Amino acid sequence: QSLVALGYLHHAPAERKYRLSAAVLALGYAAIANSEVQRLARTQMRAFADRHKVHVSLSSRDRLDLIVLESCSSPDAPLALNLHVGARAGLASSPMGWALLAALPDAERQVLLANVERHMAREWPRQRRRVSEALAQVGEKGYCSSVGEWDRDLGIVAAPVLIDGQVPQVLSCFGASVQLGRARVERELGPRLLSMSRTLEQAGGVH
Repeated sequence: QSLVALGYLHHAPAERKYRLSAAVLALGYAAIANSEVQRLARTQMRAFADRHKVHVSLSSRDRLDLIVLESCSSPDAPLALNLHVGARAGLASSPMGWALLAALPDAERQVLLANVERHMAREWPRQRRRVSEALAQVGEKGYCSSVGEWDRDLGIVAAPVLIDGQVPQVLSCFGASVQLGRARVERELGPRLLSMSRTLEQAGGVH
């Protein structure tokens, strides 16, 4: 009733259902627009996407998912990707989620993974191994990568962004599998994505 009174929900009595109203958009845009860090991220992500002919996203956790907050795509990227703001990916089944998990305190990470295990018990043994590998990769290099796992034709590189006073976020680079060979990831895309993450962290620490 409070949400209806505030205009965020519309009640359809005949159907005995509720649906989101347009006012919710104002909340969403306020959440992603009123941040100097995200404005800087938007500029840098656009330059990164255009330079490397890829897609780039900035995401944050929503329960057991990652939700995209910002998204930039190069018109020259060889692989079309509908990576819109609001798109979701599983916390334990995507490189974006693995990078975020690596940035969390151990106790928080273990609680989240226990919840993931309950939701995907059958797939969990394989996913647990992959999560462990990605955590080690982030610990060693500052980013993790995956080619053809989330999608056969898709390669992903992801790095956490940790800013004081804000929830952990993740920068991710998406491209065709043929674009994201190991050599290119290690020499170019991974280090430059990590550099962008460090720039945002430093900007977020300036008050």
